[in-house]
Amino acid sequence: MGRRGGEAFRIHVSDGALADLRMRLERTRWTTAGTGTHWSAGTDPQYLRALVDHWRLGFDWRAREAELNALDHRKADVGGARLHFVHVRGGGIPLLLLHGWPDSFFRFHKVLEPLAAAFDLVIPSLPGFAFTGHVRRPSAEPPNRFNARLIWRLMTEVLGYPRFAIAGGDGGSVIAQILAMEHPEAVFGLHLTDIGWHALAADPATGSRAERKFLQAARKQQMADGAYALVQMAQPRTLAAALADSPVGLASWIVDRFHAWSDCGGDLDRSFSKDDLLTNIMIYWVTETIGSSVGSYHAEARAPSLTTADRVEVPVAMALFPKEPGGIPPRSLAERTLNVQRWTEMPRGGHFGALEQPALYAQDVLEFFRPLQGESRRAAPEARGEAAMSGRAGDVG
Repeated sequence: MGRRGGEAFRIHVSDGALADLRMRLERTRWTTAGTGTHWSAGTDPQYLRALVDHWRLGFDWRAREAELNALDHRKADVGGARLHFVHVRGGGIPLLLLHGWPDSFFRFHKVLEPLAAAFDLVIPSLPGFAFTGHVRRPSAEPPNRFNARLIWRLMTEVLGYPRFAIAGGDGGSVIAQILAMEHPEAVFGLHLTDIGWHALAADPATGSRAERKFLQAARKQQMADGAYALVQMAQPRTLAAALADSPVGLASWIVDRFHAWSDCGGDLDRSFSKDDLLTNIMIYWVTETIGSSVGSYHAEARAPSLTTADRVEVPVAMALFPKEPGGIPPRSLAERTLNVQRWTEMPRGGHFGALEQPALYAQDVLEFFRPLQGESRRAAPEARGEAAMSGRAGDVG
């Protein structure tokens, strides 16, 4: 294991890698195949061409790289993996922020400043993603339980936090729930933006009319827009071979999900700037992690980390954004597997709430965990002393 607090890490993409990317973008062979208009048959070709033109001619990776490096990036050896994480020391409750797919630690960059006023923030790149990269996993262990075990060791052994809060969505929601079930004494509470895909496997016959209606609609939506997940569960290597070789293919695959899962009204620029989308895509491209990230779907399908029999007993806040895939579930469905103490139905936003609606997201996190500040200070002042290192919340760019 690495030193307490991990070792300093800086992002630096070589000039050669950027030149290779530029060449690939300039030599893109555009397809003329497809049916439908705009986004009805997948990524809108007109939007994709505009995004790639901006990538070639307007996007400044070196400037974004410098902005990212204004944060305190760390790496730590944990259980045979070398985990990457961002550490923002604000002096309050430790808050673990967990992303999913197809985003990255970058999901939270807009909420770091408001949250750092109340929390010590830890934002890891999940195993298989970004600057953590591929991690070898015991084949018999469900993938997200393995990931949760590594992150638990990061928080307790590397950073010295015996208790902490967690916020996450998508795959981060599943890992957060596992941590809360396996270590309830260490988790103050969970702030989630979805109930977890395992909860959608509930038997409609056992639920209320509202639950049956939601589950039926969610499954219908999955049939209409879930081909990406079926491919990633069944043939991730086939897909990865194409996406790892073509930056335009990678961009098309990722932005299609951002469009489908955002509250953009058909215009993706309303929800995300091209620079933000390209920064997230670049993180996948330069780390060559699209294969290991989509491979997690294959592994999870064969060894699910959670089932509908699992239940979280620590306090849970649900922040539900209206354009989350499948929509907002009935509270009663969430309460089957979660100890829901706060339920917020947001007026706008989608799957990537912290990136699309950062003010709404940050406010809800702060309001849920605010009562725990006093408890944290009474419970573990020595842990905060151990974890405190150089740096201030005000240093976040």
